[in-house]
Amino acid sequence: MIGLAPIFWGGATNVEKSRGLPSSFRRIRLELAREPGHPEGSSKIGYVFVAPLNSDNRIDAELWRSHRDDCRVVRFRPRDEDVGHLVHKPGGAWAFHYDVHGDAEDETGFKFGNETFVIGEYVSIKEADTMHTFRVTSVEHL
Repeated sequence: MIGLAPIFWGGATNVEKSRGLPSSFRRIRLELAREPGHPEGSSKIGYVFVAPLNSDNRIDAELWRSHRDDCRVVRFRPRDEDVGHLVHKPGGAWAFHYDVHGDAEDETGFKFGNETFVIGEYVSIKEADTMHTFRVTSVEHL
């Protein structure tokens, strides 16, 4: 890893900031969009992850391969947070992986390879057996 130091966005949104990574790396925040049980969405349920984006604001798979250990994710909930990695699965799907030594299921992004990570866009992530929609609320240079 390239000298990672914790950065806090307040509360349960601890993210790591990487130094020395290519300039295309971004810190991306996703917040739960409207759904049953959350008619206004929720800024307290979501993800913050670090990934390289290409000129079309899509995840850059080639650059990810060179820096996969730096592509971290924090899944945050009101009373919990989990830290993991952004992984590229066989067949091309992107997922968030938390359980390094166990057999916990990854949370797969629905067509993440085709998604543009731009503020205001929506992406879907499969958590357990349920698909949830999240809104991109920030995309920041590291």
